[in-house]
Formats: sequence, C-alpha cells, structure tokens
Amino acid sequence: MTSEASLQNFHSSPTTTKHKKPTTMSRVDTAPVEIGLNAAIVALTRDEPVVLTVRDNETSDGEMADGLPYGPFAPLEHRTLDIGLRTWVAEQTGLDLGYVEQLYTFGDRGRHAQPRDSDPHVVSIGYLALTRIDAAAEIQSGSWRSWYHFFPWEDWRKGRPEILDATIGPRLKEWATKDQGPSSQARPLDRQQRIRMCFGLDGAQWDEEKVLERFELLYEAGLVEEAHRDRPETAGGWGETPKLGAAMRYDHRRVLATAISRVRAKIKYRPVVFELMPDDFTLYELQKTVEAILGPHLHKQNFRRLVESAGLVEPTGEMKTRTGGRPAKLFRFRRDVLLERPAPGVRVKPGRS
Repeated sequence: MTSEASLQNFHSSPTTTKHKKPTTMSRVDTAPVEIGLNAAIVALTRDEPVVLTVRDNETSDGEMADGLPYGPFAPLEHRTLDIGLRTWVAEQTGLDLGYVEQLYTFGDRGRHAQPRDSDPHVVSIGYLALTRIDAAAEIQSGSWRSWYHFFPWEDWRKGRPEILDATIGPRLKEWATKDQGPSSQARPLDRQQRIRMCFGLDGAQWDEEKVLERFELLYEAGLVEEAHRDRPETAGGWGETPKLGAAMRYDHRRVLATAISRVRAKIKYRPVVFELMPDDFTLYELQKTVEAILGPHLHKQNFRRLVESAGLVEPTGEMKTRTGGRPAKLFRFRRDVLLERPAPGVRVKPGRS
C-alpha cells in the first residue's frame, strides 16, 4: 500500500529563541511515514452486527487474512482524509459510504510492519461507518462477517461467554504473576487490577464499552495471533496458545475494537442505532438490534418502556404479521427528538427477560 504521494517525511532540526544560544540537539535518524486510512463499516443482518472485510494478502501460514477496507492517503489526489477514505472504499468494495466519523489515530511501531520489513512506517487513521445491508447489497467485493467472529468474548446475548472463564481468565491470571518489568511501574493499576476491571473477573462488573482495553490486554499478554506476528520475541513464551477470535491483517482488529467501543458508547447518547434499522420496525426488532450491538440480553418490558417514554419512536399506524405470532405494531424513528434533547440515546441496562 506504499505510495510515493502519500509518504510524509519528518526531520528534526535545532531550534533557537531570541537572546539565547542555539540549543544543541543530537541528530535523530528518521524514516518515511505513510498515512493509512482504515474503515470499519458496520451493518446489521439477521440480528447480527457485521463488518465489511476484504481479503488481498496471505498470512505467514499461507492463508488469506481478513482486513478492513484501507488505502494510503495521497495528498496530491485526495483533498481531505475523508475523501481519501471514501475513494478507497469505493474502489475496493463499490460501496458509497453515508455516515462516517473518525475514530482514532494508531501510530505504534511494529503493529503494521511485517518481519524484516523496510517499508515506510504506517500511521493508521481509523474510521467508523454505519450502513444498512439493503443499501450495501450491491458491493462489488468483500464479505460481511460478524464482529463476534473476531471478538467472541464480547457476545453476552446467551449469558457470560464460556471462553472467559475457561480460557481467557486462567491465562491472564498466569500472565499477571510473571515478571512485569520496570515499565509496569508507570501504570496506575497493576496487571491483576487491569484484568479484573476489563474482563469482569472475581466479581467485578462487565463494562461492554471496554472492547479496545480488553483486546490490548490480550495483545500485551501475547495471547492473540497478532502479538505473535508483531512481537515474536516477547509473545512466544506461551508455547501453544488458544485461538482467541480470528486474527486480522496489520492492526485492523485493533481498529475494529475501537469501532465497536465507539458504537456501544454512542448508542446510549445518540440515536445512531436507527442508522442500522429499516425505516419501519417493531419494538422487538429494535431490541434485538440494541442487544446485538451491546452484547448483553435486555429486559423486554423495561426496554420498551424506556424507548417509548424517551420519545425515540412513534407508531406508523401499520402492523407487521410475524410467522406463528400475533401482529406487531410498526414504529419509526421520531426525528423531532433531535430538537428536543441534546443526547437522545438508548440508555439501557442489561437484565433478565
């Protein structure tokens, strides 16, 4: 993905101020930097949150790796970063993006490079895009994959995932007892505290928004495939490790984790869930969508009372006949709520049905 037009070279130089002697600075060797644009394009199908992936590169074992649509920012061709992102997505998938927002900038060394790679260092800018499957049905290439395919421990719709207590918890606790080195002293929490807080272990509460923090802990502990690929000298102490979700190329699973965290947080104070819904829907369909995004199962009656009392939806006057069940009222998003409240989101809490 290297492009001469997208390379940004940075060089340090001595600086001076008036009435002061020039400050002597040692020369720092620099390397070219490439700005990469990554898109986590999220949709919903059959009550499953999915992300659009592309495959155009082999992993170290010869298999094709899932990745997000991406490409370099070429300032001579793209007037803005946003235009560059939309251009690459259209070229790779044929999809014309609608709602897009910037997520985060990822600049860690080693998380994009391959072994013995001498290519420019890549600074990745991640984006979140929301779309509807019906609007994206004509994609030219790519595949829709459940985001739980990459993060199976995040799916709580059928209760606490077994992988947490059977595999992740024991491995992380073992890692917490190992020599942590001097770098750990700079952290406000030690490994055991971070593990307990992020993964809801030993009675701690699960926070569905800490998707990125959980993945970073697994990466730091050397328990995900990307760590073995990027840092074999530090992540190879486990011997055989369990497969914790499907790996992605470069740092794309990290970008996707950030996107999931953003959607889960934003759904509570902005009506972004309706970007994924059809124009008309039942309250049952809306609940299933919210559950799919957040992970935990929600209390049915509490959810309905909350949505209706918050003024997020309004009845259409139509009914939808469900197979084997009674007709259900159809609703639509009530757009006037955007003028009435600054934060019209779905503030739900997990509960039993």
